[in-house]
Amino acid sequence: MIQTSGVIICLAYILGLLFTAVPGGGVWILPLGILSAVLSRKGYTKPPIVSQTSEIAQTQSRVKVTPHIWKSNTQPRVWLIAGLVGMLASFYLQWRVPEPAVNDISQFVPPTNSNNQEQLVIVRGEITSSPRVTRSQRGQFLLDVSQVDQVKNQVKNEKSEEKTQKGATGQLYVTVPLLQVTGLHSGQQIEVTGVLYRPKAASNPGAFDFQKFLKQEGIFAGLMGRQINILDEDRQWGWWQIRDRIVRSQVRWLDVPEGPLVSAMVLGSKAVDLPYDIRDLFVKAGLAHALAASGFQTSLILSVILQLTKRAKKATQVTLSSLALITFLCLTGVQPSVLRAVIMGFAALVGLLLNRKIKQLGSLLLAATLLLIFNPLWIWDLGFQLSFLATLGLVVTVPAIISRLDWLPSAIASLISVPLAATIWTLPVQLFVFGVVPAYSLLLNIITTPLISILSIGGIISAIAGLMFPEAGSVLASLLHYPTLWLIKLVEFFSQLPGNSLAVGSISIWQLLTIYIVILLVWLVRWWQQRWWFASLITFGLVILPAWHSASTLMRITLLEAKAEPVLVIQDKGKVTVINSGDEGTGRFTLLPFLKQQGVNRIDWAISTDFQGNDNDAWLEVLQQLPIKNFYTYAINKENTITHQAIQQELQKQKGIYQLLPVGQTINTGSLIAQLINEQPLLQLQILGQSWLLVGDVKSQEVQRIMKAGGWPNPQVLWCKSESLKDLVTVLKPQVAIASAGNIDSNTLAELNKTSTRIFLTAQDGAIQWTPKGEFESFIQVEENKSSAI
Repeated sequence: MIQTSGVIICLAYILGLLFTAVPGGGVWILPLGILSAVLSRKGYTKPPIVSQTSEIAQTQSRVKVTPHIWKSNTQPRVWLIAGLVGMLASFYLQWRVPEPAVNDISQFVPPTNSNNQEQLVIVRGEITSSPRVTRSQRGQFLLDVSQVDQVKNQVKNEKSEEKTQKGATGQLYVTVPLLQVTGLHSGQQIEVTGVLYRPKAASNPGAFDFQKFLKQEGIFAGLMGRQINILDEDRQWGWWQIRDRIVRSQVRWLDVPEGPLVSAMVLGSKAVDLPYDIRDLFVKAGLAHALAASGFQTSLILSVILQLTKRAKKATQVTLSSLALITFLCLTGVQPSVLRAVIMGFAALVGLLLNRKIKQLGSLLLAATLLLIFNPLWIWDLGFQLSFLATLGLVVTVPAIISRLDWLPSAIASLISVPLAATIWTLPVQLFVFGVVPAYSLLLNIITTPLISILSIGGIISAIAGLMFPEAGSVLASLLHYPTLWLIKLVEFFSQLPGNSLAVGSISIWQLLTIYIVILLVWLVRWWQQRWWFASLITFGLVILPAWHSASTLMRITLLEAKAEPVLVIQDKGKVTVINSGDEGTGRFTLLPFLKQQGVNRIDWAISTDFQGNDNDAWLEVLQQLPIKNFYTYAINKENTITHQAIQQELQKQKGIYQLLPVGQTINTGSLIAQLINEQPLLQLQILGQSWLLVGDVKSQEVQRIMKAGGWPNPQVLWCKSESLKDLVTVLKPQVAIASAGNIDSNTLAELNKTSTRIFLTAQDGAIQWTPKGEFESFIQVEENKSSAI
């Protein structure tokens, strides 16, 4: 479909976008293009223009073979054009990076102040996404802003009389109480009253970067909404109505979660508000692709329409198929995976119309190039990367695997080869981003493929019926109850097996590139194809050996940014100690992602100090993800609470040890000696040769009283809340002081900076890390240094 010169230019464009991740960017592509042109010039021979085969043979016999470095039939100018395209692609991506306009809604976000007064605004605009439920059980949607009213002189419990109306532009990420989104839909004009804020960047290693995620979508502000007023009551037509009609017909008799799951397998999880517990279950098991609208659905749609219209003219077949693809695209939304599948579908239709065979690899490359011209930022979109890599694996690797499984029935060989090929090409990226291997993913994919096929086909049929007759769609969808239930039960079973999610740690960029070079060699070079087992061993070693070496030699202390509670992770040559888990949100989005990124599969010692003074911690959630060998808790009658009873039961299943930690008792883990020395609680630690002191809620008078009684040690490192930082630094004079939970005014901070104590504020600096060979480093500063280097 694409000539060799076109392939080279398309690859150069993609390579130029990828090179924006290295210093110099795509500028390096131009010298590579010039060098390739010089080398290929010596080996290039212009093909003779002859009509007879005998004349070709005679001409070839007369051609003098010139010694050359690199044999190539590509004209040198093609390499020069490719180098120029690669360089321009790098500049094009930088030009397309979203930046807030002068009157963007983010410009109206008030600066952070010390008195924590909230400034209410009323934002008007149009809803541009289907409302959905967040993990915190709030309604969420995107708003295209047209106007903002800043409310001044806000008095508590009273309505303000002074407002300032201003025109504004840009997109806004809005969350509101769940009941407020009832009846809302895309395209509706509304006004939302709430508080503007700037999305936060990641403060901890492995954490989700909310700011970066929204910036890729051109969103620079969020709104914590409180009330919604609908400005247009008329329900205007939109694709949301068709989508809603399909989902309602399928959910009516299938109920939840079976109904939304079937709808998600037809329209994609981004178009359906699928419950997070089901979404997380499939992702954890390695079946996230089953919830993504992509090539399977488009292939199914085209097959059905072409089969139904096989007696019609080709023009009619192509027209009806094109309309079906466009309808599918509009229903699922503009997603990279769907666009890729639709473009490849159109390429197949063009081949049908012209009576030409379309090369899948060429159409895949064409689809990638067109999409990256449309939005070059998708080169860093994980969904885009996984979709194209999985499709590439299906195109180039499935035939090779089937040929080696020719001793099996063809149906079974296909069941094995498809998920295996997709896994080979996508697993390195998953390791780079998440550092986790779904251990039973391949086996589960093989077992569930028939069920997923039945549900996808049945879901599409019931969706079509539901559009015309909702009751008929519900009846057809109800036939999918048991297949859907069996699929959920299978995923749950595999997710509960020991070692279902193996953390090996995030691999480096150099490991990622080396692994893909090995995969490419196996694909393109016959010598490596015959020794695929050797390539597999190399790839396995590239992942496992560095992970094993790091785990067995690493000594590091990490204090995570976890608001009001100190969450410490101590890694000592493969032994892991965790002090505190934070609340539920901290455990899920901060502690567990960090441990998985570090390749931690078991916690050897866990200590719960209850610095927050409540029972709302995340230990139970951590236990359900990672086993804990020894669990200590500081608790006065806390062992009788519902949460800690559940923790004890979970530990019994894992054969872990549950112990209370009374004041004065010492815990010795080898790298850590911990002791509660006061009822505050006050935790004294000796970690890797350093003296730490963790201080809970303490008033200024209490500091003076305890110091006079001589009850506090003199630590090298102090952690406390920001409210007591000044008093404790003045009295204890530590080398390093780390504060969290709250703001410190500039005058106090200036006074503290005059002391010999080095001050860290986790709200500003993020996680703090220390190794025996280095000093304390803040995560945000390290990330900024990396970004500035790039």
